[in-house]
Amino acid sequence: MRSNASTARKNTARAAALVASAAMVVIGVQTGSASASADRESSAQPIALSAGQHAAAIKDAQGVAGSTAAKIGLGGKEKLIVRDVVKDADGTVHTRYERTYDGLPVLGGDLVVHQAKNGSRSVTKATEATISVPSTTPSIAPAGAKKNALSVAADAKTAKADTAKAPRKVIWAAEGKPVLAWETEVTGVQKDGTPSRLKVVTDATTGKELFRHEAIETGTGTSTYSGTVPLTTTQTSSGYSLTDGARGGHKTYDLNQGTDGTGNLYTNSSDTWGGGRQTAGVDAHYGAAVTWDFYKNVLGRTGIRNDGQAAYSRVHYGDNYVNAFWDDDCFCMTYGDGEGNNHPLTSLDVAAHEMSHGVTSATAGLNYSGESGGLNEATSDIFGTAAEFYANNAADPGDYLIGEKIDINGDGTPLRYMDKPSKDGGSKDYWSSGIGRLDVHYSSGPANHFFYLLSEGSGTKTINGVTYNSPTYNGSKVTGIGRDKATKIWYKALTTYFTTTTNYKGARAGTLSAAADLYGSTSAEYKAVAAAWTAINVK
Repeated sequence: MRSNASTARKNTARAAALVASAAMVVIGVQTGSASASADRESSAQPIALSAGQHAAAIKDAQGVAGSTAAKIGLGGKEKLIVRDVVKDADGTVHTRYERTYDGLPVLGGDLVVHQAKNGSRSVTKATEATISVPSTTPSIAPAGAKKNALSVAADAKTAKADTAKAPRKVIWAAEGKPVLAWETEVTGVQKDGTPSRLKVVTDATTGKELFRHEAIETGTGTSTYSGTVPLTTTQTSSGYSLTDGARGGHKTYDLNQGTDGTGNLYTNSSDTWGGGRQTAGVDAHYGAAVTWDFYKNVLGRTGIRNDGQAAYSRVHYGDNYVNAFWDDDCFCMTYGDGEGNNHPLTSLDVAAHEMSHGVTSATAGLNYSGESGGLNEATSDIFGTAAEFYANNAADPGDYLIGEKIDINGDGTPLRYMDKPSKDGGSKDYWSSGIGRLDVHYSSGPANHFFYLLSEGSGTKTINGVTYNSPTYNGSKVTGIGRDKATKIWYKALTTYFTTTTNYKGARAGTLSAAADLYGSTSAEYKAVAAAWTAINVK
């Protein structure tokens, strides 16, 4: 999350923008009955699979991956590796694959095969390029790739940079013509104290940098604003611990200002929590529970990876650390204590935002750079906001303002505005050809704006005591379809149509496909999605 104040920018160098805003265009009257529309939505919703059923579906799909590769026209050196399987109630199956070429991972080669109950098949690919390279023998040695990666890390001001892992030989296909490449991971510490896992892709023939990606995805928020909240804990021989047995075994730990390991699991002699160091733990534990419930009850997803297993939370990270982050490696959420170690960044919307990075990683895997990086950030903004509304907490009512209580700007203004992202001074309201060159926390603005428009519409509107005023690029009047429908459309697009390289044009296509699945291609919802994208200049 970024602030407009220069000091706050320094403290949140790679921080996630938690903003969303959008406006919606006038749409036609939907034909058919409300019950028919509801039936269609229900039939296109994913079936909730148990962890065992999900694992079995992946295993079954992998068993026929070879024949699938042939059926969709892949070359003899290409193989498919199943990442996920989503089954809709109407019998449609969406199988997400990674791809290899001559045994090498193809970065940007991922695809989704959509197979209807009647056997008809379509494919969504991250790239339409033919995967082929003249040779898999590199001209640049691994040592050269390491040297180049360390240079990139120095440029990014990464402290304590190290390349403990050997570079991985890959095919780079995310942009342009596929080439043989090295992927090198540099670990260290980002400028604001966040751990760094910087992945650098280098052309194995020329040594040119092709791509860089910070794997630790960050964001900031506030704490102690949720009031008295319910907690699911576990009784121990001496009292209770912050272990949520009802939600995959989620645990909350106190790092005691450390930066490694898990620290100490929160325990208490009674089941009444709060005060002192416990307050941050309460906020984090509550935020994780609400996020779990939101995904399960609204979107039918059980856990971040949809496998019934919980992540874990760590609070009181580092010294004066003004941030929070999600890390796929530890499968955990980590919160700093803010300036002076007295303002833990453990708010509900931040928890949901950061854990949603885990959902994106487990599904579309949107690259954290360029337009796909902006969409990655927007996805967390969207679901973080939706979870805050879902919580229905009177102490922190749902809104389309991000970080409204943290006051990093020092003047009482929010960090982000979903109705008009540019009000933060850095985000963009509309798409333009240069949007991918912005920091991903600012290039997320148009997608956030789209979501607001699709949910609430354009113009002036007051929700939970907050007044919004959302403009459109083309001056059109947009009518929203409601936050619940907008959320379901974005989620279905993320899990079944987006890929690692999806850009704004691809997001429009993916959400239209999702709306068609859920409501029909002639529905008011479908027309509304098209209108909302047009209203932010994505056509």
